[in-house]
Amino acid sequence: MKTILIKWREWKNSKYLPFIVTFITAICLFFLLIGNVKESKYDFELFQLSPDTIRAVKTMEDAEKTEQERNKSEQEVPSVYQFQDETAANQASIVKSIFDSVLHVKDNANQEEDTTATLVDKLKIDMQELAENASYVPLNDDMLGQLIKQNNIILEDSKIKLSELVETSLNESIRLENISISRDKIAQQVNDVFIYSQNYKDVLVSIAKTSIVPTEVVNESLTEERIEQAKASVEPTRILQGQILVQKGEIIDREVYRQLELLGMLTNKASYKPYLGVIVFIALTMWLLFGQTILKKEKTFNNSKNLIVVAFSVILSVLMMKVIQSVSYNFDVIIAFLFPTAMVAMLVYLLVNERAAYISNFVSAAYAGLIFQEGYTNVFQMEASLYILFGGIAGIFAMQRMHTNSQILRSSLIVSSINIVFIIFFLLMTKASYEFTDILFYVGAALLSGVLSGAMTIGVLPFFESFFGILSTMRLIELSNPNHPLLKKILTETPGTYHHSLMVANLAEAACEVVGANGLLARVGCYYHDIGKTNRPGFFIENQNGYNPHDNLSPEASRDIIIAHAVDGAKILRKHKLPKELVDIAVQHHGTSLLKFFYFKEKDTNSNVKEEDYRYPGPKPQTKEIAIISVADSVEAAVRSMKEPNADKIQELIQSIIKDKLLDGQFDECDLSLKEIKKMEESFCTAMNGTFHSRIEYPK
Repeated sequence: MKTILIKWREWKNSKYLPFIVTFITAICLFFLLIGNVKESKYDFELFQLSPDTIRAVKTMEDAEKTEQERNKSEQEVPSVYQFQDETAANQASIVKSIFDSVLHVKDNANQEEDTTATLVDKLKIDMQELAENASYVPLNDDMLGQLIKQNNIILEDSKIKLSELVETSLNESIRLENISISRDKIAQQVNDVFIYSQNYKDVLVSIAKTSIVPTEVVNESLTEERIEQAKASVEPTRILQGQILVQKGEIIDREVYRQLELLGMLTNKASYKPYLGVIVFIALTMWLLFGQTILKKEKTFNNSKNLIVVAFSVILSVLMMKVIQSVSYNFDVIIAFLFPTAMVAMLVYLLVNERAAYISNFVSAAYAGLIFQEGYTNVFQMEASLYILFGGIAGIFAMQRMHTNSQILRSSLIVSSINIVFIIFFLLMTKASYEFTDILFYVGAALLSGVLSGAMTIGVLPFFESFFGILSTMRLIELSNPNHPLLKKILTETPGTYHHSLMVANLAEAACEVVGANGLLARVGCYYHDIGKTNRPGFFIENQNGYNPHDNLSPEASRDIIIAHAVDGAKILRKHKLPKELVDIAVQHHGTSLLKFFYFKEKDTNSNVKEEDYRYPGPKPQTKEIAIISVADSVEAAVRSMKEPNADKIQELIQSIIKDKLLDGQFDECDLSLKEIKKMEESFCTAMNGTFHSRIEYPK
């Protein structure tokens, strides 16, 4: 244990300690959090029975399903047809052109040379040209021969009537899939209208049927546009977080297996994203907690010891959250509301400072959101985060004027009231309906959470104080109690010293508050700073009743007795296990100052005396508080010994004491600035003038 303490003393002032604390804290938090974000993995095979009801661990788009739905919607989009107004006239013109060609060939025929066959050949040439330039299917030679054989009157009649039939038929909507019906219809009409030979009517039927073409055709661009609109209107198919993929005992078919694989829930689909996410989250919180301490000259927390306190507080809160979260599945209510919301904030406020308390509370709330999140909801559970955030802030506000145990318990009731208000908000905002027993639980949990915050703060505080050697405000207030055994010892054995200590305490506290130092520490330190005088009370002037034993002692002996009171005081304080800060005040409040009276007394008889032999062993004051106490100690004693003190004399004396200590180098090892020294001087002058003001003389 002794070796560990030695190592700690070597490391506690190391510039690398904040980095080490940050790293260790981050590692601990990583292993505590990773279980809350680790994805569920299953080692399944196709067509096996599911051992559990499996839910989707996250919301994710099912691209394959989405594509299937889009293809389905594409198939359901009907083609956009557009009626061709000009089709009827065009096809009627083609019919007329056929008969015009026949009439033209016959009119230009050579009666002597041309035969039916030659006329058919000539007509075929015209029909081929017509087929090349229009929608027309050429007739065979027999059909052309039938046309050639008809007289012109029949041809003219056929031309007019057939073109009208075609045009009338094509004025109706005809689609490609229905064209056979329209062709059969016009064939029947031709047979009914014309009274010629059947062979000739067959030719007319053929011309009529081939003239019937679709009048409504697909508008490709408009159809494609509607298809794209239909596909765009299809919402992506998503597998929702918490959605049941397969019930317990059901077969894991190909579709379920595909979904499990898509979600990365199979062992062959391991994802490192959650681990990276936790690392990023922890890095963010570590920056928030320790970043300014490491990177900036103005520290967020006072020293490395406070860094460790904050780290332990956060880790302790996370551990408690993990315990609550581990049993939360056994309850139908949110038992996260039982967590002591203000514990971390109150603890850090008492041990470190207000700013650190706010930051620690915020970080704890953030971790609560991650830990208490349910596996099938969002990344964070905002209810738990906000609950701890508001409860912690309430705890800090309540602690600003409360420091004793009873006051902390009273402040915990304030936290409980804020918790209850948040619970009311939660119950009103959630859409679920709650039974009376549920409401009773949540209100009771809020009340218990606040009480636990105060109780656990009181319970954990001594551990932190003793283990880390921290002197909290509560501890200082306890040590300032006049019933403390050491203070009683000073009062009974050295009443003059006790009164002197009270006066010095008043001076030092006021000066510390002016310069921004710890006034309470200075006050309590003054109570104990001269406890070493209890070993030889009569050798100190404030405890003497007319007889001064130094008159009969050599300067060396007197020197040793006076100097010993600082060392003896430190021994007494250590023996009674008082905080190191009070021990340092006892040892350092005289620094290495010179015992002038005994030094010059010795010098009168021994010119070879060394000044170093009549100085306190030190060390010099290391903090502002000790430096101020050293001046206050000298000022109180010097002013009290003045005859007929007034404001000018007091100010002059205080200035000379401060100047003497400054020139003697007593402030060299503390961070007290000249501006603060001036403020300290003004504070001492004000306090001493109030104490030694002039009084009127009452008549006898």
